[in-house]
Amino acid sequence: MITGSTDGKIMVRRCLVTFKPFRIFVVGIGFFSLCFLMTSLGGQFSAKRLGDSPFTIRTEVLGGVESRGVLRKISDMLEVILKRMDSLSKLDNTSTTEARRLDELSSAINRFQPAGLVERIQAIAQNVSNMAIRVEQILQNSMAQGRAVRDGTSSQCEVPRDPRFPECPGKVDWMRARWTSDPCYAFYGVDGSDCSFLIYLSEVEWFCPPLAWRNHSSPPTQHAQPAKAPKRQAAFRTDLSVLLDQVGTGKESLSFMKRRIRRLAQQWATAANRLDAKLEQRWRDQKKILVHVGFLTEESGDVFSPKVLKGGPLGEMVQWADILTALHVLGHNLKISMSVKELQGFLGVPPGRGSCPLTGPLPFDLIYTDYHGLQQMKQHMGLSLKKHKCHIRVIDTFGTEPAYNHEEYATLHGYRTNWGYWNLNARQYMTMFPHTPDNSFMGFVSEELNETEKRSIQQNKVNNMAVVYGKEASMWKGKEGFLQILHRYMEVHGTVYYETQRPPEVPAFVKNHGLLPQHELQQLLRKAKLFIGFGFPYEGPAPLEAIANGCIFLQPKFHPPHSSLNHEFFRGKPTSREVSSQHPYAEQYISRPHVMTVDYNNSQEFDSAIREIMRTKVEPYLPYEYTCEGMLERVHSYIQHQDFCAPEPPFIPANLSRQGGSRITGPLFVPLPNSTAFGWASNVTAPPAWPPLSSLRLLVSQEGQSCVEACHSAGFICEPAHFRFINNKEALHGLEVQCEVVDSEINHILPAFSVVRRECGLQREPLLFSCAGHSPKYRRLCPCRDFRRGQVALCRDCL
Repeated sequence: MITGSTDGKIMVRRCLVTFKPFRIFVVGIGFFSLCFLMTSLGGQFSAKRLGDSPFTIRTEVLGGVESRGVLRKISDMLEVILKRMDSLSKLDNTSTTEARRLDELSSAINRFQPAGLVERIQAIAQNVSNMAIRVEQILQNSMAQGRAVRDGTSSQCEVPRDPRFPECPGKVDWMRARWTSDPCYAFYGVDGSDCSFLIYLSEVEWFCPPLAWRNHSSPPTQHAQPAKAPKRQAAFRTDLSVLLDQVGTGKESLSFMKRRIRRLAQQWATAANRLDAKLEQRWRDQKKILVHVGFLTEESGDVFSPKVLKGGPLGEMVQWADILTALHVLGHNLKISMSVKELQGFLGVPPGRGSCPLTGPLPFDLIYTDYHGLQQMKQHMGLSLKKHKCHIRVIDTFGTEPAYNHEEYATLHGYRTNWGYWNLNARQYMTMFPHTPDNSFMGFVSEELNETEKRSIQQNKVNNMAVVYGKEASMWKGKEGFLQILHRYMEVHGTVYYETQRPPEVPAFVKNHGLLPQHELQQLLRKAKLFIGFGFPYEGPAPLEAIANGCIFLQPKFHPPHSSLNHEFFRGKPTSREVSSQHPYAEQYISRPHVMTVDYNNSQEFDSAIREIMRTKVEPYLPYEYTCEGMLERVHSYIQHQDFCAPEPPFIPANLSRQGGSRITGPLFVPLPNSTAFGWASNVTAPPAWPPLSSLRLLVSQEGQSCVEACHSAGFICEPAHFRFINNKEALHGLEVQCEVVDSEINHILPAFSVVRRECGLQREPLLFSCAGHSPKYRRLCPCRDFRRGQVALCRDCL
């Protein structure tokens, strides 16, 4: 209770000092609001005939009796407020001894909870303001109707019944009832009249036919095409000062990203010069690019920034820092948004709640964002998001499979999650590792060592030193058993965050360095022989950094594999991917001797692995695709070649011709030497595509096997862009598949066939072409491709 302590009494006395001026303020606001309403509604009380009142235009909106009742309610509320304020002000501000008065004050304050006095007054003021706005809109409606009658345009604003625009009548009805729900409609000239509705629905949106009496010299907003500016050539940049200024300040997450950009600046410059020489001064279009980092906005909660210095996850910030740097170094025109307000300003969003389209054409060629940013764009772009979504690239750590991405299919077949369902081309999702070929692999970079640094590391390695991958104390719970085995052979080091006391979860024999700055962590890794994972976090950048610094990475094998079906972390993510270890990329693409994956529950296997590690010598190793040059090469190729806005022409094999110009009569696909795969026939003119069809390797999966697995087992990678070229009877005939029935359906495992039933199915929905789909009853047609050494994202002829 307030009366229970001297401090509480002092606080109340201080608050009471402000009551008198506050009372005057409230009285003033209330009196002004009441006068404004009486003035606005004066016509209601002075009108001699019902026709003179603006409220007779739509009696269902606000009738005479209703308006008087509303005024009485407002007057009563203001009177109650004034009486309560009078009772509060009569309490003597200087009295400190009368407990009764303090009790009265406490009781008065408590009666206003939970909303509080100020909040209630604000709510009333907002209601008064809303009513005033509504009255003004009704007056505008009356004036608009009057103008329509005077100008003779009322007959021209009859709602059309045009079969080409079947939604028009329903949209007009919706506007009649809801046009005041968002200020953006008034921004576009909607005033409550049917004429304004039809003008808006035909010229800003696209649900009604153009009005014949309107001036159509300029195209409607939704059809407005930007004046094509002359193409500009992108030039490599090595100066990062402009980028550092654009990233901004004010958050520890931004400071972390800027430190990373500065630390790797020289490596980016070297990589830019190498790629420039490799491309031989080839023309590269400069793109206008917006980067909206949704997960760091205050509107999304930004749970990451406060944890940067407390052992929180840094993988996303590592990737975003590298994406920003790559786009800048490649020479593109870059804008960076870290708040919804900045996003609205860059996109030209009309004022309001996002119900209306953008005021003009999209001012960017590409937009890089994440799922949080995508949701914010949906909220503020309205209908424009559907029109412009082909420009969007979504940074998506764990991947989104096509079955989860297609909204209707996901809803009908149990793939609907809190993410996904955006109906994008699956290649618009960009992952941290190349684990989902249906998506594009964006990646990040690790620091690359020169030859001198590599020799120094090998000379100074401590053979019996291990560093544990786990910055949070909670990760160490239940790990004592295998840590004891490790301690028999090695000195164990940790980098666990703590404030004052050593975390009790960390065993006493572990030398804990606390949370280290990046350069100090690098020095620790350069001494250590082993970097050991606990099974979490999944697929982070740290293991690659450790391997690049000459460590062997030891990680647990998962029995059974973790997935959305059996593990809470993956539940709700838009993927059915099964994770066989903490870091599948390290297990599959790097493997021994740099990576060892064992069963931690088998103490004998774990003990044997530790002894093998101590005997094994390795050199620092970094896959090319995680170098600065590798990332620049990959991002350059995506920007110059991926275009999801241009409609893909239907692939009709009958229209193809031989290289000499004659019609083809032979097969499109021919067996490749020393392989079970088929390739594109060399004598058939290949239609334009990226990746080019020279990279295509057509395979058939086993029952229950996905195309991801089928391609990987043959040394290839699944390429979803090639599905449209094998989704035809010609591909089935070339593979000598026996089909009694060939159906076209919507299913994410198609194209596929059943050997037993001799049924074949082709895909009817291009958004559901899926490398990941599989069925125990069907064998799939798989469009695999080759890839560049060290760069799985690109085929041999892709650069």
